[in-house]
Amino acid sequence: MPIKEIPKFPLQMDDKIVVGVGDLQVSDDPQKTLVTFSLGSCVAVSIYDPIARVGGMLHAMLPEAEIAMDRHGFNPHKYVNSGLPLLFKECYALGAKKNRIKVNLAGCSNVLDNANYFNIGKRNYVAARKNLWKNNVLIQAEYCDANESITMFLDIGNGNVTLKIKNRFFLLEK
Repeated sequence: MPIKEIPKFPLQMDDKIVVGVGDLQVSDDPQKTLVTFSLGSCVAVSIYDPIARVGGMLHAMLPEAEIAMDRHGFNPHKYVNSGLPLLFKECYALGAKKNRIKVNLAGCSNVLDNANYFNIGKRNYVAARKNLWKNNVLIQAEYCDANESITMFLDIGNGNVTLKIKNRFFLLEK
């Protein structure tokens, strides 16, 4: 979990693309920053191709989609195992290449489950790592299981991933 504290993160409101809970966003606009707020047990996966300058972010709530796939209104972005392939496909459509992609994870905390009964954060973490590993994709950096709310930013212009934790900003180091 290598992170380095940095001064306040300069982000203009019109420069950001919000990734909601159970959502996925991609961009090839170097002026934009993807951001997802209030990561607890959810996992945020950011991917970035430094050559194509294409990035994307997934904010998944649960590890596996199988329990909900036949339900009306199914949202594949809510689940790690169905959202991750879509994240990669959408970035590929903008010119990203698998062999150049840098992957970062954040979240997966144990919040609102002090008895560790559901272990959603840990299960999300394992699902993300397992799905990436099965597809021969390595994680560049991660900040997971910190038991605190995290906001994650991905700068499309340079690929930097910044985390906001307790009103302090940290660069997720590679």
